Amino acid sequence: MTQTAVKVRGLTKRYREVRAVDGIDLTIAEGEVFAILGPNGAGKSTTVEILEGYRRRDAGEVSVLGVDPAHPTRQWRDRIGIVLQTANDTAELTVRETVRHFAGYYPTAGDPDEVIARVGLTEQAGKRIRQLSGGQRRRVDVALGIVGRPRLLFLDEPTTGFDPEARRRFWELIEDLARDGTTIVLTTHYLDEAEALANRVAVIAQGRIVAEGRPATLGGRASAKATVSWLEGGERRRVETGAPTETIVELSGRLGGEIPELTVTRPSLEDVYMNLIAEVPR
Repeated sequence: MTQTAVKVRGLTKRYREVRAVDGIDLTIAEGEVFAILGPNGAGKSTTVEILEGYRRRDAGEVSVLGVDPAHPTRQWRDRIGIVLQTANDTAELTVRETVRHFAGYYPTAGDPDEVIARVGLTEQAGKRIRQLSGGQRRRVDVALGIVGRPRLLFLDEPTTGFDPEARRRFWELIEDLARDGTTIVLTTHYLDEAEALANRVAVIAQGRIVAEGRPATLGGRASAKATVSWLEGGERRRVETGAPTETIVELSGRLGGEIPELTVTRPSLEDVYMNLIAEVPR
């Protein structure tokens, strides 16, 4: 039976008169990659910080790896990895010195050089942190988040500052960690990242979850009408249909076989996301 890594019921956090988190319910299974999406100020960072034990809640029940993060133990901390959105680094230490230093905090830490290799910094291992680019510093943050071999890893905007190649390598690392059974909670503004990595996603707006599910089916995406587009008589034509195959067969018969510049598209995750957050009263 699949175990539960994170269970949240009725989570609420207020800042004076503002409800930053307004009664969230959430369940994340062990070994799952779960993405939390939402615009700035939606409440996603506050939610994650409560799960990490960095911020106190006002109401609700929270269990993370069987422990209330409001009352963390050292053993619980050893099982949690965190990559914050911003981090203060040890500018005068080298990458290897930094990772080795943090490895000493954990009872079953990974080999520092192997961790450095996993985040793609082997060639920079002897460089001081201050000599690195922004994207390379971000990879150091990721290395520090995984060096303790966490059972649950929180990633807050982890690929900010990454170039496309570095992002792809990071995605491969996350896929490797997930195959090893690590539970991963990811916040990101990159919807292609959520679609590529997450088993499930939740969209938060105005402190509430407005949709939750697999990226392919979120917000009715899988059953939404498709747009069939083709070239006919020198003009681009389009039709929305719930039966694109029938439309294509009809077009093929009418046009004598081949359909010039045919495309069939359904709403992207970005389309669904934008519709969901636009529908939430402000």
